[in-house]
Amino acid sequence: MLKSLLLMTLVTIAILGTACGTSRSRKAGRTPAETDNPLLSGITGKFGVPPFAEIRQEHYIPAFDVALVENQEEVNRIAVAPEAPTFENTIAALDYSGERLRYVSNIFFNKNSADTNDEIQKLAQDIAPRLSAHSDGILMNAKLFARIKAVYDRRASEHFSEEQMRLLEQTYKQFVRGGALLDDAQKARVTEINQRLTTLELTFGEHLLAENNTFKMFLDKPEDLAGLPQDLVQAAAEGASEAGQSGKWLFTLHKPSWMPFITYSQRRDLRQKMVEAYNRRGNHSDERDNKDILRQMVSLRIERAHLLGYESHAAYVLEDSMAQTPRSVEELLGRLWSSALPMTQREAESLQAMLAADGVKDSLQPWDWWYYAEKLRKQKYDLSEEALRPYFSLKNVQQGAFDVATKLFGLKFAPLADMPVYHEDVEAYNVLEADGTHVGVLYVDYFPRASKRQGAWMTEYVGDQVKNGKRVDPVVANVFNFTRPTEGKPALLTLEEVQTLFHEFGHGLHGLLSHVSFPSLAGTNVPRDFVELPSQFMENWATEPAVLGAFARHYETGQTMPQSLMDKIHKARHFNQGFATTEYLAASVLDLRWHELTQEPGKVDVVKFENNAMNELGLVPQIEPRYRSTFFSHVFGGGYSAGYYSYIWSAVLDADAFQAFKDQPELFDQKTAQSYRKNILEKGGSADPAELYRRFRGKDPSIEPLLERRGLKQAMPQ
Repeated sequence: MLKSLLLMTLVTIAILGTACGTSRSRKAGRTPAETDNPLLSGITGKFGVPPFAEIRQEHYIPAFDVALVENQEEVNRIAVAPEAPTFENTIAALDYSGERLRYVSNIFFNKNSADTNDEIQKLAQDIAPRLSAHSDGILMNAKLFARIKAVYDRRASEHFSEEQMRLLEQTYKQFVRGGALLDDAQKARVTEINQRLTTLELTFGEHLLAENNTFKMFLDKPEDLAGLPQDLVQAAAEGASEAGQSGKWLFTLHKPSWMPFITYSQRRDLRQKMVEAYNRRGNHSDERDNKDILRQMVSLRIERAHLLGYESHAAYVLEDSMAQTPRSVEELLGRLWSSALPMTQREAESLQAMLAADGVKDSLQPWDWWYYAEKLRKQKYDLSEEALRPYFSLKNVQQGAFDVATKLFGLKFAPLADMPVYHEDVEAYNVLEADGTHVGVLYVDYFPRASKRQGAWMTEYVGDQVKNGKRVDPVVANVFNFTRPTEGKPALLTLEEVQTLFHEFGHGLHGLLSHVSFPSLAGTNVPRDFVELPSQFMENWATEPAVLGAFARHYETGQTMPQSLMDKIHKARHFNQGFATTEYLAASVLDLRWHELTQEPGKVDVVKFENNAMNELGLVPQIEPRYRSTFFSHVFGGGYSAGYYSYIWSAVLDADAFQAFKDQPELFDQKTAQSYRKNILEKGGSADPAELYRRFRGKDPSIEPLLERRGLKQAMPQ
């Protein structure tokens, strides 16, 4: 995932160009309270990293108070300037405004995602609606919009650079989409809707975090552990001991516990308990229930879309994407579904046969899939996750990702032991060009904790821009939830987790290597269905034999993974791809079904709505969509509403992009690598993404490499 979804409440502010630093308007004459607040002292740390150790919770509200007033003053000056509106005094000035607000917001909302507590969550509930109202006030400022429109209307006669034209068009579009053309009553209602939505999104995420932390399954009989890997058993024993239940084993819904349990446990009843608990998150009709929250969100999104002149929320969102329309998304998902579903049905038949061979008379259920799929993989390919994990120590995998960036782009990564961090688990790296030039700082935060939400994401503290003729170097973070080291063993990853590390590192490179002038066009500020290209592109390298053979070393012996084992990974690459594609597509369709609604859903039964959508789609009953609505944080806790499809849209791009390297005599072909860096990673959102891709590839992307990668090519309709 791109970044903390709670930061998506700031998307509009990001478009307006708020960035890190200290505003010139209030630089002199600060009060003692401002001077004592590290969030208001400007970027003073080495490489521009925030002074995490100095920041206390009581600093946030005063910092936001100052930053909001400061930004409003800047905007007001632009809106009422006596000079005729120009690109520099209106469009660029607006984009550079609000530096301190962006800085404070990034620090706070990253804290709320990665290391929160009850007080931080309460602050977020106060701050988020204020930020939303502030953003709406800018977007609906009639005098400001008049100046923007004046520059926009004469764009054809000006000699703007490509980046300037892109910023102008994006700024104008964002104001129109934000309500600049509405009457006063409509503007007031949109503002009210936006504030309410930010609060609901935060509450949705808080409920989900509480759900993840609340479920605890303690086992006290050794026979209940049948089939579980020893590492998992040891971690469960340590977890139980920390919870005051020595002599027992603790299993939770955090992925490092939940996933291996449902994959290896021979206790079908306990697998069922774990899967049902996972799928019922936010759906218990209690104080943490998310059903009414998501119904309210869907209704508010529909109302806002109608006020802004769109048929549905999906139509509103997708207008500003590569896909442009819901129909385009539906067509892609439909083509892939027609190929993936038959594969999934064949996979289900194979697993049902294994279930019967075990003497189970019941039909295959969702809590059986992972368990029997792993058994089948072992049977067909003599390959298991537990055979791979010893070769995937976290530090080796991280070095493998770094080495790919070195070979492609000449980058170097040096540990920064003296950097301030927001949690003791976090590490910092100085990212350098081959000649030693500083590029930026990369933070990595690998392990789960009760204060961190689930999943993996990239986010930024300081974004790229050119200020006063000098580049501001980025500070970004990759955040994960990998299994912690146990006594005597380092953190060992699954193959999926290896790919996740490479994925988020790809987002990190997108932020680090950005080289544009304007903050709102920098790094990952691109359409949602383009932003996953750099991340998914990096995933390809994780299992490429030349790369895998370099970092996959046994944590005890240091021996490279045997060629025979790498061959098995290659042979099994299409295994279970029907399931993987189908569960993802089902979630994408569920997202669209909610957001293609043209009438408010009222008190619709959420579970019935989901089931009807899946039945209409033809999802096999043995599979659940990857996310049920009540824990679908991508679309109800953040910025991927009507956009979860973007991973597969970007997958078409990333598979085709990687094919450009595969087609070269040398895998790490420098001409291809430099073209990818120049046209994709460095450009951010400074040009149309389709055009950027064509400049890199020399053509539009083909779907063929994706079909080949997933084993779907033979079944694809002609």
